[in-house]
Amino acid sequence: MTWVESLQRAIDYIEEHLYDQISMEAIADEANVSVFHFQRVFSLLTEISVGEYLRRRRMTLAAQELNKTNARIIDIAYKYGYDTPEAFSKAFRRQHGISPSEARTYTGKLQSYNRLVIQVSLKGAEPMQYKGVEQEGFTIVGIKRQFPLVNEENLTGIPKMWEEVNKDGTGDLLFKVNNGAVKGVLGVCVDKSNSQSNRIDYWIAAAREGDIPDGLSSKEISASKWAVFEVHGAMPDAIQNTWKKIFSEWFLSSGYEHAGTSELEVYTGGDPYDSHYYSEVWIPVK
Repeated sequence: MTWVESLQRAIDYIEEHLYDQISMEAIADEANVSVFHFQRVFSLLTEISVGEYLRRRRMTLAAQELNKTNARIIDIAYKYGYDTPEAFSKAFRRQHGISPSEARTYTGKLQSYNRLVIQVSLKGAEPMQYKGVEQEGFTIVGIKRQFPLVNEENLTGIPKMWEEVNKDGTGDLLFKVNNGAVKGVLGVCVDKSNSQSNRIDYWIAAAREGDIPDGLSSKEISASKWAVFEVHGAMPDAIQNTWKKIFSEWFLSSGYEHAGTSELEVYTGGDPYDSHYYSEVWIPVK
């Protein structure tokens, strides 16, 4: 099953359970991937988070009910998973810009979001530069943080972590201690979302041989076959666009599958906001 097929199955499942309190685990199971991978690929390909899609669709249907039925606002609020009319009204106003009672009297415009349908279009006119790399296992040293996947906290927490590392000198230190197999500072996602903790470990680190510098932790990266993609352009758009093309185009035609182990983003020296900045995405494949 391709990522596009998996994503459509999960969207169909969401639509069938919009009135239920469905878990992210149940949605990801429909796609036959981990919670972390599903959340990330969904946001890459649709440009919104899973939670935001759920909210938009529920508020769209709630507005239709307010227009077309005489159901009480409090009953509609409960139907779409809100414990109080106040919480429902806040979410409704966030999307539509008016209150539920105003929507009932047709005052103002409503913001409607239709059901997502994933379609495959012909792309690939611009080449994706990548190479296959057989890499022995190696050690990384750096800092690690745990991010729960509840409420998709990783999507906001990881960028903040990078901001801190770039400001407090840790990034400069990692460039200095980098003497291992992969050159550059690494962003490494370790997926723990199939465990009871339902989280990811995220590392900002560097490959290193030898001692572990004070203040840093270490982790072993397993030997793997990698597809290494070149990224040219300013952060963060350039690397996000590359991830999107990998999952929407490359996996569809390459014959490879994701191996399920940790991925790497590799950042070189220089100005990451320069239009000529060079970085890489390393995908473990089988």
